[in-house]
Order: sequence, then structure tokens, then C-alpha cells
Amino acid sequence: MAKLDYFSALISLFYPPVCAGCSAHVGSNVYLCDVCQAKAQRIVAPFCQKCSEPFFGAIDGSFTCGNCAHQKLHFEAAAAAYLSRGIVRQLVHEFKYGKKIHLRYVIAEWLYAALEDPRLQGRPFDILVPVPLHPARQRDRGFNQAALLADLVSQRASLPVKAVLERVRYTTTQTAFDRAKRMENLHDAFRLRKKGDVRGLRVLLIDDILTTGSTLSECARVLKHAGAASVYAATAARA
Repeated sequence: MAKLDYFSALISLFYPPVCAGCSAHVGSNVYLCDVCQAKAQRIVAPFCQKCSEPFFGAIDGSFTCGNCAHQKLHFEAAAAAYLSRGIVRQLVHEFKYGKKIHLRYVIAEWLYAALEDPRLQGRPFDILVPVPLHPARQRDRGFNQAALLADLVSQRASLPVKAVLERVRYTTTQTAFDRAKRMENLHDAFRLRKKGDVRGLRVLLIDDILTTGSTLSECARVLKHAGAASVYAATAARA
């Protein structure tokens, strides 16, 4: 047995892997048991073709929600795989604010599921771009969750990660704002990094949570102004 395999087996012997949701014993390289995974609520049609806002009612065919119909969003579409409820919200919160960085593997799987969305599946992309944090917030948190997730998606999707955006204005929390206020709060909060070149590129933005789409839209606006051919977005969950 190779040295690395030996130590991995030894660690598993004394610290057997457990489910991130309920602490039940799970197999090696498994982070969520089947029971907890089943509690994660998938987003299914009908949902807004622009922002993935689910519609809980009877409707046939594709539609655009009222928010997107009355706002200019600069991305072509933003796909999310799961609703930010219950265990999904819990694990994302623990990942971002509890510094449980190992949970990135669970959340990256949810994010990767978003790439199976018909709006993204089979579409050629040139680069993945993680949504940046302001340097002060990243220092406080210790990492950028979007960058960690983008790195894992990159390995599965065989696409390069290019951190071409930077956040240059520290904004107050968005939680108390409606979509219009969020857009105003974020205006000119991002810019293209020096030597960042996206001219003619097909970009896929990566983030953990989609709430109103305001952050993704402002990032897409900057990228398109810099010459990006198209900008789509993928997130693990939709609030």
C-alpha cells in the first residue's frame, strides 16, 4: 500500500467519515448520507428562465418572472439546482460563516448539478469566473467561497478559472434590500482586474447562492462592458 493510502486508512480508522448533516457514518469521500441528500429540495419546472425563481403553481412552458420582466439583468440566464431551504441553507451557512471549508465538496456537487440545467448543458464556455469578495470581507472570512467552489467545478468541467473581477467597493449587507435597492447598492462595486481580458469569451459566473440576481447581474455588466461575448451564471442554491 502506498504511504498516502496507508495514512488515509489510518485516519479513517480513528476518525471515520460522517455525514455533514446528521453525523451518521458514511463511506470514504462521501460527505452527505442518502437521507440528508434527499432532504435537499431540487428546483424543478416551472421556474423563471432568467433567474430560476420557482413558480409553485400550474403553468405550462417557459416564463419570465415579474421581477426579471421589469429589471434589466445583464446575464443571459442564471441556473441554480437547489432551493436554499433546510439542510441546503444550513450547510451553505456553516461553510461560509462557520469556516467549515470541507463542506465545499458537498456544495460543489450541488453547484455541478446546476450545469445539467438545459440552459447550460452542452453550451460551450471558455472560462469560469468566481464572484469576488471585497478584500476586507475576504480577510475577515479567510477565503472566498465562490473561488473555492469554482476550483472544484473546474476539475469536473475541465474549464479554467480566471479571477478577472475584483470588488472595489465595500457594500452594506444586501439582506434588507429589495431587488431595486440591491442593484443600486452594487453599482460600480466591481471592476475588471488589470490585465484581465475577456474579449470574445463565453463566461460562466460561479457563486454559492442566487438571491435576486443583482450581484451576478452587476458582474455580468462589467464583463460585457469589457467585451465578453456572453455571460451565464451557475449557483448551488436559489434563495
